[in-house]
Amino acid sequence: MKTKILLAKLAKRFPKRLAKMNHDFVGLMVGKLPNEVNKIVLCLDCDWEIFDKIKEIHPDLVLTHHPLIYGYRSKVFKRDPSKKELCEALEKEQISVYSMHTNFDCGIGGMNDSLAEALCLHNVEIVPNTDMMRGGELEKEMDVKEFAQYANKCLNVNYSLLINKGNKKIKRVAIVGGAGSGWWTLAKDAGYDIYISGDAPHHVRREIVNGGYNYLDMPHEIEKIFMPSMKKIINEIDDSVEIIIIDHEKEPEPIIVK
Repeated sequence: MKTKILLAKLAKRFPKRLAKMNHDFVGLMVGKLPNEVNKIVLCLDCDWEIFDKIKEIHPDLVLTHHPLIYGYRSKVFKRDPSKKELCEALEKEQISVYSMHTNFDCGIGGMNDSLAEALCLHNVEIVPNTDMMRGGELEKEMDVKEFAQYANKCLNVNYSLLINKGNKKIKRVAIVGGAGSGWWTLAKDAGYDIYISGDAPHHVRREIVNGGYNYLDMPHEIEKIFMPSMKKIINEIDDSVEIIIIDHEKEPEPIIVK
């Protein structure tokens, strides 16, 4: 398939302007776009852990969710020489990396719609005053701790961190994959019983506690749903393109005192 045609169709669903709204860096990260794309590797992050595997597969394109270069190239390389070395190694192997980040998070059928679907939420909406938060309703009301267990199972992680200071019964759920903890007030103001996101710093957790709200902090790795979701989207565009998923990221191991 012509690379320009594929990227144009993806851009129609997940335009770069959605990323610019979030001051994000998306698009071509490394290399030159090939004329044709017949083999694509999908991964959450392109990093040294999977470089040898990508080198062996040698796809026409590596499509990631998280930007390989997040920021201005010169500043990123100065701060992280290892990132510069990785990019040089990829360029030497003539491997191109393209990233779709917050444009995929915001877009219809993207990250947060996929997470809402995995939770089996009904009546899903874009939560007012946001661009990427999704909210919906469970089929049946659950106890807050029961819901936390349910969310872990649905989003395929081994643990989550629950702040249990709001409604004891959960029916309406809002979610942002990744690091959206600071937007908890938008979920609360919209009438959701609990808000799910990740990477909540201490001061935000204290705000949520003092705000009397429920928050479920889930590992950033729930965003691995990017790979099967993007595979489905590309297959709908052209099912002859070979899609290889590399799922190499695992959430940290919790150590619990017994």
